[in-house]
Amino acid sequence: MTPRTVLVTGMSGLIGAAVRRHLGGAYSLRALNRSAVAGIPCHQADITDLEGIRPAFEGVDAVVHLAAKAHSEAPFEELLRANVVGTYNVFEAARRAGVKRVVYASSGAVTGGYEAEMPYRALLAGEGAAVGDWPRISHTSPLRPRGIYGASKIWGEALARLYVDAHGLSILCVRIGHVIAEDRPLSPRDYSVWCSQRDIARMIDLCLKAPASLRFDIFYATSDNRWGYRDLTHAEEVLGFRPQDAAEAHRDRR
Repeated sequence: MTPRTVLVTGMSGLIGAAVRRHLGGAYSLRALNRSAVAGIPCHQADITDLEGIRPAFEGVDAVVHLAAKAHSEAPFEELLRANVVGTYNVFEAARRAGVKRVVYASSGAVTGGYEAEMPYRALLAGEGAAVGDWPRISHTSPLRPRGIYGASKIWGEALARLYVDAHGLSILCVRIGHVIAEDRPLSPRDYSVWCSQRDIARMIDLCLKAPASLRFDIFYATSDNRWGYRDLTHAEEVLGFRPQDAAEAHRDRR
């Protein structure tokens, strides 16, 4: 499956800009955004309005769903509208339009609760050298959301599973690491969970190109970080994802 026309929700955001920059030459990109996106065909609507967004999905081969409320401390009402209602609307609009593949931007926050415990707490504090070996958190690990935001992303993954089983869509969920405007680690925590803009764009590209027989799956996406605790082997085995960047490479450039 190699889609030609790809609709990106939330293209004006940081990851949307990275997708446009790195993948714009490989696909005919369209945007679903509340504000116009210069140089890109853009349907302006809010994802909380199902009827308002439906025209954006016509004639689309695949959707990259990035639009969300990404602030962990956001009020519940905002997370409900953007991440719960909005995600339902995007999946439903894709179903009605006959879209074949959706790439859903999930988050490492779905298992962020592990970070309060050792050895992950030490890794995120920049004390990885004292830890030794540590078990990786994988797509099969029990869910432990960090905050209501993490729980809202679990809802999106569960809804994706439902739409695959009930409606025949292919939906691939990407638990995205910390993507930063400066595109380099800025805190001790980033040496575990940072994801470069190039690496997240590469992951999305691989999800778009994955065979149609891959109906549903969940992948972590970070760069190749020395103190990383999120498992990347599943993404490599299934998609061929190998990060091109590493947080440790920036340690002497701060």
